[in-house]
Amino acid sequence: MVKYFAHESSYIDENVNIGDGTKIWHFSHVLSGTTIGENCSFGQNCVVGPKVNIGNGVKVQNNISIYEGVEVEDDVFLGPSMVFTNVTNPRAFIVRREEFKITLLKKGCSIGANATVVCGNTIGRYALVGAGSVINKDVKDFALMVGVPARQIGWVSVAGNRLEFDENNIAIDSFDNTKYKLQNDEVVLIEE
Repeated sequence: MVKYFAHESSYIDENVNIGDGTKIWHFSHVLSGTTIGENCSFGQNCVVGPKVNIGNGVKVQNNISIYEGVEVEDDVFLGPSMVFTNVTNPRAFIVRREEFKITLLKKGCSIGANATVVCGNTIGRYALVGAGSVINKDVKDFALMVGVPARQIGWVSVAGNRLEFDENNIAIDSFDNTKYKLQNDEVVLIEE
């Protein structure tokens, strides 16, 4: 029994696994060999696959193509019309399927509208990439990235709020009172 929703205008190929509670909206296409977790949402005009793995609770806004080579962990947010690449030097007249590079989006990260993620890079846990930015290198956990090419301008919490560190390199997110420590140019969530 199908426990996900796919709009009648969408296509789901054979050999696709879709988790319970997932919604796939208008004019989308999920290609063969793809696995999508539970409680995900895909806006209109999305293409996923082939052979893509997407975790649970992922939100994919309108007009996004997630190509082979992109791996998406749980709770990732992909803003409207953001772009992935899968080859660094594409040519229409050369087939480079054997050169696809892996792009990894770690748990809880968010990519803003119209941003571009160049293939072969990793976006760290809970990182936030600003709208229109171009990612051409790995992004640290909790990093706040903006610009073309993107540069780090700060740190964010799990909730996506900007972190301000005190003289002891501790920050507290007023949203949920979670604590963070800045050490060796990396942010660590302090579990209490």
